[in-house]
Amino acid sequence: MNPNEPSDSRTEWTIADAKHYYGLKHWGGANFSVDTNGYLMVHPHGDSATIRIHDIVTEALSKGHKLPLTIRIQDLLRTRVVRLNQLFAQAIEEENYAGRYRGVFPIKVNQLREVVEEIQDAGSPFHYGFECGSKPELMIALAMHKDVESLIICNGYKDDAFVRLALSGRRLGKSIFLVVEQLSEVRRIIQLSKETGVRPLIGFRIKLATAGEGKWASSSGENAKFGLTSPEVIDAARRLKRAGLGDCLQLIHFHIGSQVPNIQTIKKATVEASRFYCELSKLGFPMRYLDVGGGLGIDYDGSRSNFESSMNYTLREYTRDVVYNIKSICQDAEVPPPDIISESGRAIVAPHSILITEVCDRISKTSVAPRASATTKCNPLIRDLRAILNNSHNSSPLERYHDAQQKIEEANNLFNLGYLPLKEKADADALYWAICRELVPSGEASTYAPEELESLPRVMAEQYVCNFSVFQSLIDHWACDQLFPVAPLHRLNEKPTVDATLVDITCDSEGKISKFTDVEDVRHSLRLHPLKPKEPYYLGVFLVGAYQDIMGDLHNLFGRVDEVHVFLEDDEEDGFYIEDSIKGFTINDVLGFTQYDGHLLTRMMKKQIDRATKADQIKPREGTRMLDEYAHLLKGPTYLSEDKQRQRRTKKQP
Repeated sequence: MNPNEPSDSRTEWTIADAKHYYGLKHWGGANFSVDTNGYLMVHPHGDSATIRIHDIVTEALSKGHKLPLTIRIQDLLRTRVVRLNQLFAQAIEEENYAGRYRGVFPIKVNQLREVVEEIQDAGSPFHYGFECGSKPELMIALAMHKDVESLIICNGYKDDAFVRLALSGRRLGKSIFLVVEQLSEVRRIIQLSKETGVRPLIGFRIKLATAGEGKWASSSGENAKFGLTSPEVIDAARRLKRAGLGDCLQLIHFHIGSQVPNIQTIKKATVEASRFYCELSKLGFPMRYLDVGGGLGIDYDGSRSNFESSMNYTLREYTRDVVYNIKSICQDAEVPPPDIISESGRAIVAPHSILITEVCDRISKTSVAPRASATTKCNPLIRDLRAILNNSHNSSPLERYHDAQQKIEEANNLFNLGYLPLKEKADADALYWAICRELVPSGEASTYAPEELESLPRVMAEQYVCNFSVFQSLIDHWACDQLFPVAPLHRLNEKPTVDATLVDITCDSEGKISKFTDVEDVRHSLRLHPLKPKEPYYLGVFLVGAYQDIMGDLHNLFGRVDEVHVFLEDDEEDGFYIEDSIKGFTINDVLGFTQYDGHLLTRMMKKQIDRATKADQIKPREGTRMLDEYAHLLKGPTYLSEDKQRQRRTKKQP
């Protein structure tokens, strides 16, 4: 049977199967599910209030938006902010901890104004602040910061302008900490403090011996880019005392990497940093804050393990362990416990954002079926391949595969030497891939399968062409193999029958998703549904709210995608409304980023069209239409338009 043909197997497939296969009950937790009609649902508050994601796409398209599309579930973003603060407060109460929690959001994780505003609003009851690592981010923080009880933490390399800007904020009554990352910054802070007459708030970032784990482990440990070693800590503290700024040192900060998968690493780092805090306190510095940095993970694959794309702890366990370990060390040292700061960015923003794309084409090795056996004399090699396909000798799957391999190698050699015509090579290739397709189930068997057969499902997987750019919207997948959950938005009550990988519409071979989340291992293909002519097939890529918006590049000049911001609303028929929307980049926008002027390009095209008209190469009206279309396309999206998507989606259907 052609794997791209629908099969009536709904009795063999349930909603529970869909939840399990696509990992919704694992990475989705309480926030994603499937309704009885097979549509993927989001639960922004983790309760019974739901939104059908397919309905969001339909409404966005009706408002003139195009795919690909970013959907931001704003209530889910708020839920994450509130939950983090509430769990820290709960842990502090349960441990009878004397300090407070003073969280800050690291702006670098998602600098988009709408995201920062939503986080600030949700965090206002908890005096939730900002962390910034550059002058532009500090300028955002200073302008948006309104709560004098919330903190601004300044990390990263700092020049004079950066320090002056932070000191200006101190003049406005803001609690801004300049965290010393390098020893040279101490001199700069002392000098500019004297020049401006402003006493700074100072923190030290400690270069811990404890090394992180996961993809970003190199950002921690003794060879890390940032932080002070223990000799540098003592030296920097002495310099501050000599300058009369000893009372300004009030904070210790550490960072052991983004997406830390193992809670034991977090515990060790917290203990080590707490020792630094206590020792500085004993040296007479008025220490008040311990900043445990980022690292709080997201369980991208739902395995709850210490795999780099997962985490073997819960949010509740994280907060309890941080509070408990700091309290224990401070009690042993007889030092008053600090207020706890965390810079959790990924854990806050990743879940709220969903990338939606449409499958617009498929690439298959078996798109052309083998020709029927000819009545005329047939090439013996073709005859042998046909016998293998029909299993005329009743061979085992491994024997058939070995025989097919031998014959296809013979075919390739004969073709290269000029002894096999192209038509017969085409017959040989079609027969070979048909044999491999038949043998795929042997490689998927739950029992032991030989290595050659085990690799067949991956080799024979379809390629679903999707209207998006990996480099623009999922840069971490390409750059560092970050896994993101992928699932269809609909048809989840139907059994998926097509093993597929996803490829984008860039001209780069690296523009693909060929690794998928799985609770047991990394999948190299994802089972999806057969494409239906003239019927859209939507896929969602989930947990993409951290870093992807900002770090995406303009490979092939594919720009930022359209975006809608969604809120729950009981009074609306579908339970939601689109509060705000942002148009993606036009072709003219991205051309401007690369120093091209759309009006100038249009004039240049007009000159060429005029010359062609005068030379009778084209008629005047045809030239006018060409110029109008060129000018119109400049205002349009960089991605495939709907008519092109439909054409590509249907042209190869069997």
